[in-house]
Amino acid sequence: MPAGLIMLSAVPVIAGAVRAAELTGGATVTPDNARFFASPVPVLVHIIGASLYCLLGALQFAPGFRRRRPGWHRLAGRVLIPCGLAAALSGVWMALFYPRPPIDHVLVTPMRLVFGTAMFCCIVLGLAAIRRRDIARHRAWMARGYAIGLGAGTQVLTHLPWMLLVGQPRGVGRALLMLAGWVINLAVVEWALRRRPTRPTRSIPRRADAPAGVLASK
Repeated sequence: MPAGLIMLSAVPVIAGAVRAAELTGGATVTPDNARFFASPVPVLVHIIGASLYCLLGALQFAPGFRRRRPGWHRLAGRVLIPCGLAAALSGVWMALFYPRPPIDHVLVTPMRLVFGTAMFCCIVLGLAAIRRRDIARHRAWMARGYAIGLGAGTQVLTHLPWMLLVGQPRGVGRALLMLAGWVINLAVVEWALRRRPTRPTRSIPRRADAPAGVLASK
């Protein structure tokens, strides 16, 4: 699973790296990138936060790796939570304040606001759950937040057939293809959570040196 999630993240992560290099390397300003040059900080925060969140987060879905390295999950959580929150909030900021690209339908802005806010809330609820030592709910909310964060990767797959058959999607078609990426990811997560056998939630005692908001080992 981690390998598949990293592969799914590859295209948006590479695209983000190219955009970051463009912004920091003094590339030519064009109509397509002018909004990023006018306000580069939010998009750079989004690129760094989302890339770390998707790539590092993929390893959280490797049960064998977590069993062999029990401290990894908590350590990674200390990085993933701020990265995920930064990616979500910067995405909401860009949806609100960046000019909408011509290829985006007006529906794309509210969709980005809804899913960006939902990602932020999922991470906060997951953090609140682990503070209560509720591992099952922590796992579920964090998986949902990751699914939303990985939406850009699945959107590559939803866009690809359209691009091969018709060309660059625009307008309502593009909006629906973007929506499909988020919906598919959340549907897969909900299916996986529901097929999991129900087991009593373990109460894990907190170590004296472990702060209350870190991710617990699943």
